[in-house]
Amino acid sequence: MELATVVFYIFASVLVFSALMVISARNPVHSVLFLILAFFNAAGLFLLIGAEYLAMTLVIVYVGAVAVLFLFVVMMLDVNFVELRQGFLRYLPVGATVAIILFVELMIASVASLKHPHEITAKAKPLTHLVPNTQAIGNVLYTDYIYLFQVAGLILLVAMIGAIVLTHRTRSGVRRQKIASQVARKRSDAIEIVKVKSGQGA
Repeated sequence: MELATVVFYIFASVLVFSALMVISARNPVHSVLFLILAFFNAAGLFLLIGAEYLAMTLVIVYVGAVAVLFLFVVMMLDVNFVELRQGFLRYLPVGATVAIILFVELMIASVASLKHPHEITAKAKPLTHLVPNTQAIGNVLYTDYIYLFQVAGLILLVAMIGAIVLTHRTRSGVRRQKIASQVARKRSDAIEIVKVKSGQGA
């Protein structure tokens, strides 16, 4: 069996497992950790087929977006930060497991690329010597699939607006800034001038 095939099965197996854990984990923190693991494994699969630009985009953009997703989950579910800090040891095994799996996969990919550089990087060459992979992806994305690309952007925009509306719902006991009241406030409402005689308190 070729080395690229072995690496593919490793990344694919971990990707399927982490994807199942994302939808089956009851704790939102665990789901976020497994989602990061799934993104890294998908990036490894993109590298195997020669799409290094998509791999780097997946890691840089989507793994960063997971942090924003986690913030939305915290705001929507009203997660108590005090309990979250107190439960650090509870989340430590899951986080350590994800970190160890990522480290092992990076070591496997590094060793494979050092021992068999031609076998792994042969598929990473551009289709032609004149057009690199990034330019080829841009040509296809913004010509053949431009309408689908715009529809995907609109869907993400609607999802973002919906998340903002859900997280900014009215809650009792929460003090909010009222800009109109602050602008309409007069000086007499905020300041009271009192004349105090010498030797007497206010």
